[in-house]
Amino acid sequence: MTHLFRRSAAGLLTAAVLMVPAWAAPPFVEIFAYAHPPVVSALKPVREMLGRQGAAVKVVEIDLDKPEAEKRLASLGLQGHVAAAVLVDGRRTFTRADGKVVEFVNFPAGSDGPVAMRGAWTPADLEAALKQRKAP
Repeated sequence: MTHLFRRSAAGLLTAAVLMVPAWAAPPFVEIFAYAHPPVVSALKPVREMLGRQGAAVKVVEIDLDKPEAEKRLASLGLQGHVAAAVLVDGRRTFTRADGKVVEFVNFPAGSDGPVAMRGAWTPADLEAALKQRKAP
């Protein structure tokens, strides 16, 4: 009987490990941006914040000068001149605690980039999205 219990317990433990939900993986952040000024300086605070996250966040940068990047943005419904876009787990929007939805498109508000290319989001909004995503 004890042998049967051990086998059952081991089987349950194995099943529990294999059934770890997908949200247990670190957030996946994609940064679509041009690799030249003013984009580089406008996104510097974003990259610094992401750098502080360490291994808790997986970050991939995609150069918008490459045709496949434009195709990917178009598949997300972003067309025309987009200076930058940031996706968290494939999503470019986030609902803040105050209920306002922000879209991580173009430069962060208050950045060094051209006024016409500034979005309504901040690096703090992106950090809040990551914290929400990592919360149990």
